[in-house]
Amino acid sequence: MHRTFLLLGAAAGFLGVAMGAFGAHGLRAVLDEYHLAIYRTGVEYQMWHALGLALIGITAKQLPDTRLLVKAGWFMFAGIVLFSGSLYVLSITGVRWLGWITPFGGLSFLTGWFLLGLSAWRLERE
Repeated sequence: MHRTFLLLGAAAGFLGVAMGAFGAHGLRAVLDEYHLAIYRTGVEYQMWHALGLALIGITAKQLPDTRLLVKAGWFMFAGIVLFSGSLYVLSITGVRWLGWITPFGGLSFLTGWFLLGLSAWRLERE
């Protein structure tokens, strides 16, 4: 499973850089400052959680019991899709009802980080 999260982290990082470049160069003339800030927030959170996914992938390789790490990884991935994805669509389309999806992405991020921490807490103390 560690390979899956390394790949997801790499893909999310790649797409995050691409989305950031698109926002900086392609959307700067199209979006107002408010919507561009929303878009940038999506990129920022995607990049941080791409690193989180990679961390989970690397850590899962080292641990015998990875159940919590696997759950953490899927929650982080869901957070990227829900949080960043909803912010991208909201900022570009202006469809405001999409904003109700964003908090579910935030909760997914929080759950992912909590499970990562819980996994570390449960490590056998040497």
